[in-house]
Amino acid sequence: MVRLLRVWLIVALAVLWLPAGAQAQVHHTAQSAQAGLALISLAELPPEARDTLRIIKQGGPFAYPRDGVVFGNYERVLPKHPRGYYHEYTVKTPGVRNRGARRIISGEAREYYFTADHYKTFKRIQE
Repeated sequence: MVRLLRVWLIVALAVLWLPAGAQAQVHHTAQSAQAGLALISLAELPPEARDTLRIIKQGGPFAYPRDGVVFGNYERVLPKHPRGYYHEYTVKTPGVRNRGARRIISGEAREYYFTADHYKTFKRIQE
């Protein structure tokens, strides 16, 4: 019991010493794991998703008028946060004339999620 308490104390102190951004990353990675979300690396993303992610980080310009709107997380697949925390962006789909089903969702803590099936499933993008 004492050993477990010591380990917990060491972990808590280590997190407190992390810069704020690193703390948020640790917190959101833990939330993604708790939510059961799969991970996807940049190399595994379709090239169009890598392009969209780059444009998001640049702040635009975006190809679709709805890019950047608030994503409500109504499906409750992503970790729970207040409305306005998440925003959605279209990932172009070759051969599709409309927006298609692929999206990248960004969170305020600069975490990103990819869905290829219009919000049914998500993978957290690992950079």
